[in-house]
Amino acid sequence: MSSRPEFGDGLRAELGSPRRSRRLSSSPRSRVWRVELPDGSAVVKQIVDGPDADERYAREVAALRLAARAEPPVVPALLATDPGERLLVLERLDHRRPSSDWIVGYAAALARLHATAGPGDAGVLPRWRGPSRADIDSFLALARALRVPVGPGVPGELDDLVARLADLPGHALLHGDPCPGNDLHTATGVRFVDFEQASLGSGVMELAYLRIGFPTCWCVTAASAPLLDRAERAYRTAWRAATGSECRDGLADACAGWLVRGDALVERARRESVDHLARVPHEDWEWGTATARQRLVHRLGVVSGTTAGHAPLSGLSGLTAGMRQAMLSRWPSLRPVPTRRP
Repeated sequence: MSSRPEFGDGLRAELGSPRRSRRLSSSPRSRVWRVELPDGSAVVKQIVDGPDADERYAREVAALRLAARAEPPVVPALLATDPGERLLVLERLDHRRPSSDWIVGYAAALARLHATAGPGDAGVLPRWRGPSRADIDSFLALARALRVPVGPGVPGELDDLVARLADLPGHALLHGDPCPGNDLHTATGVRFVDFEQASLGSGVMELAYLRIGFPTCWCVTAASAPLLDRAERAYRTAWRAATGSECRDGLADACAGWLVRGDALVERARRESVDHLARVPHEDWEWGTATARQRLVHRLGVVSGTTAGHAPLSGLSGLTAGMRQAMLSRWPSLRPVPTRRP
């Protein structure tokens, strides 16, 4: 493993030779350094080898170039690339400790990020993919394992949900993993990093992160109702200002879609491996700031409330309320997920 980034001739001609470098913490799927260049500090990121390394690199580069359209910026400037080494050289930004109401500025920046792509960008990134029929089967099996009756209309509601999410319109630039930690809070606003899972789709699927508790992230955060309301209004206001159109409704479907995905209970390296919802009755496991059962209880409560009075998912509202109560009765020591980011 290299202790410093390998700057090829092309990068040296474009940016100069790095004088110093320091390795920074990162996921196992990448290596990151802070480097000193003739014109100042920069960050170098290298996507490491793996079966999907080339795809992840291509997604990140494409997303950063689309996001560079935003003004003021919502991502670090992409200074240079080296596709052969899967290297990106990025503007270095100073991160400040987020305020207690960080989620409001985050939501507005997320909307402006989403708004940087449009119909003319079709094909630049893959389309977002929703839950599958297998996810629905696993979720209903979990309900039965918890001895919660599944109403006769619920399977049909969930089949229709999968179909609606598969056909969800929109060409927003989706981050793919917009977690606390992938946001930099700078003196000039929030900037997003780590776009290896970026796609195009409906922004409502990532707006739902605020309510459902950041489902693909190691750090679950459940905002208070007043703070969540401010954040969602900030998103819609920023979207309207950037696009001239209203943000489409669909939070009930989006939250339900995240709930039924068992892969949203484990880190990325363990996804698409086993049925994680089937594990919940027999074991609990920690991932970041919450356990799998804590995450699931939170999501069940959110979906129960969000779908109440929502005709297409009225049966699911009752089912999720029953599942949540069954889990709390079986495991009374389960605590709520954190209300503050780490």
